[in-house]
Amino acid sequence: MREERGRFAGDIVVNEPLELWGSVAGNVRVIEGGKFYVRGAVYGDLIVESGGRCHVFGNISGNLIVHENTKVIHSGVVGKDVINEGGRLVVEATAKVMGRIRKKSGESRLEGPHREV
Repeated sequence: MREERGRFAGDIVVNEPLELWGSVAGNVRVIEGGKFYVRGAVYGDLIVESGGRCHVFGNISGNLIVHENTKVIHSGVVGKDVINEGGRLVVEATAKVMGRIRKKSGESRLEGPHREV
């Protein structure tokens, strides 16, 4: 797994296993083959597309969007909404969602005080 600790400006696409300890000033798309571990910060939206996997330990300032055929575990902080559009989503009890958790389709498991809208 590749590990990144720096600061990145602009949108990025993740198509391989990547662990981010730094920050991204832009949106991040995780596509097929991508496994993204966020331990730092994303100053934008995190979009997980078909075939992508993600575990959020850090901070996302925008929305977290989960598409079909994906798996996302959220343990960190999301500044806006978490939207499940058909994937598998787990929101752990320690996670914070400043907006709403929306389920359009897919499987969502909410631990602790979290609830869907």
